[in-house]
Amino acid sequence: MTRIQRRTLLTAMGAAAAVHALPVRAQGSSEIVFGYTAVTDFASVFVAAEEGYFKKRNLDVECKFIPLNSTIPAAIQSDSLQLGGPTPSVFLQAVDGGLDLQAVAGGGLTSKTLTGFGLVARAGSGIKTAQDCVGKKIGVPGLGAFLHVTFRAWLKDSGVDYRKVNFIEAAFPQHADLLRGGSVDAVVSADPFMSRITDSGAGYVASYYSTFLPENKHTIVHVAKREWVQKNPAAAKSFREAVQEGAAFMQQPRNDAKVRAAIGKYIKLPADVLAKVQISPPGPTVSEQQLAYWVGLMKEQDMLKTSLDISKLIA
Repeated sequence: MTRIQRRTLLTAMGAAAAVHALPVRAQGSSEIVFGYTAVTDFASVFVAAEEGYFKKRNLDVECKFIPLNSTIPAAIQSDSLQLGGPTPSVFLQAVDGGLDLQAVAGGGLTSKTLTGFGLVARAGSGIKTAQDCVGKKIGVPGLGAFLHVTFRAWLKDSGVDYRKVNFIEAAFPQHADLLRGGSVDAVVSADPFMSRITDSGAGYVASYYSTFLPENKHTIVHVAKREWVQKNPAAAKSFREAVQEGAAFMQQPRNDAKVRAAIGKYIKLPADVLAKVQISPPGPTVSEQQLAYWVGLMKEQDMLKTSLDISKLIA
């Protein structure tokens, strides 16, 4: 067993105990515990749950909040979750570490029109540019997750060695308190947490670095164990179809209020924040080309130790 496989196994064991003692579901069951984090990128799943798209396909889907995105693959591996939405980098790193996972469907997509995440600096820190981050302590909601990887890519594109920045893992709800307490100099955060921080005066947006990303790349992919997909092909297909129907519902402007209500229910947003929050465009299907972008980005950051066969990673 390699070092990275041992690390993955230990992570899986720890996450199995940490993810709120989730019940283990039997293989072959149409009951699904789905793990999500507090971002709008899961909107198509929330809509599918609220509009009955899962139920009409005889799926019993329980949406379970997971504080840190990076723990989702391990929770799937332990059968605490049947499906969950890690970021592409978390998914690919888990596979690289030995977990046999497949993408069943997709969540949100990148868009240059979105300014819903960025670098939020502590009030008085003086951070304004990528160069100002050198030597600073910056919180990210999951080491190796979407915001961490894309922020490091932005630093590199700005001529900054990201290895000279100190990153710590911190869940979204902790960001404001960490900034106020001075535990970190900045956080890479997303709405609604980013807006709450700036509205409170605890921090300011130093960069909407998200606008440098290419269009239509997945921010979230919904994955399961290959074994579960093979034993439950109908359930996997029905889940994907329900998410596709949820995505189509989202794209109708007349449904905006219902979409926001579904998001608010699952990520607990107050009405005033819910009305303003930006919603990531949905991307219910995952292509090899989209995953290849993330593989390339991760190789640039020395995050992958093996050569991944992308064609085998999509169910």
